[in-house]
Amino acid sequence: MNPRSNGKLALMDRKQVTDWLTAYEHAWRTPGTEALAKIFTEQASYLQGPYREPVIGLPAIARMWEDEREGPGEVFQMTAEIVAVEGDTAVARVEVRYGDPVDQEYRDLWIMRFAEDGRCNSFEEWPFWPTETTTARPAGS
Repeated sequence: MNPRSNGKLALMDRKQVTDWLTAYEHAWRTPGTEALAKIFTEQASYLQGPYREPVIGLPAIARMWEDEREGPGEVFQMTAEIVAVEGDTAVARVEVRYGDPVDQEYRDLWIMRFAEDGRCNSFEEWPFWPTETTTARPAGS
């Protein structure tokens, strides 16, 4: 059992995860941060990369959210494909393209653990940018 679920395992399915991903994108496009309470629990953990410090709690996530985005009018396209759903955990492959024309893009894996009410209580992303190396050794070494 996941210790983050307080002993109650959320049983998510692909439709619920799809709905959550849609709500996440909607929240990103919505002014303010009130919509975050609909998708994250009060004590949620948000990890922006595998070696980053987690952002803990809804107020801290809201501050990070506002710092990271240009605003609700930011031009972007987001596509998501669910890779797996088991119990309270889901994994999605996400691609985001910013601008028109596109001037920034990345691919990302999201690992989400959900509370019994369907809100996320643990969010972890593994972002990859086209210009970053994915090997430990530089090319030509």
